[in-house]
Amino acid sequence: MASTKEALVRRANRVRRTLKSVANGRPRLSVHRSSKNIYVQVIDDVDGKTLAAASTLDTDLRSSLKTGADTAAAAAVGKLIAERAVKAGVTDVVFDRGAFLYHGRVKALAEAAREGGLNF
Repeated sequence: MASTKEALVRRANRVRRTLKSVANGRPRLSVHRSSKNIYVQVIDDVDGKTLAAASTLDTDLRSSLKTGADTAAAAAVGKLIAERAVKAGVTDVVFDRGAFLYHGRVKALAEAAREGGLNF
């Protein structure tokens, strides 16, 4: 039987493989969730460059958040990444949840990014 880590890697690869088939040149909004923080990047896979990034460790957010591991923090990061992506000229992205299920902090981040102006 496969270990938990191997299962997570397989799930993340499966999600990314599906995203590449439907991306049509759009950048990827990639989310990583740890037990203490949440990180997000807008990645241009054609050029292999990060266009915008945000996390709960940013100095702008760190002082205003109680913790980096709740849905309020994820929503704040979602708004911040939307602002930075729009500033970089990106409005249409594909959402890459990785191996994480679409609920809780990941869902809060996605909804806040949509409200901030990103389309996915």
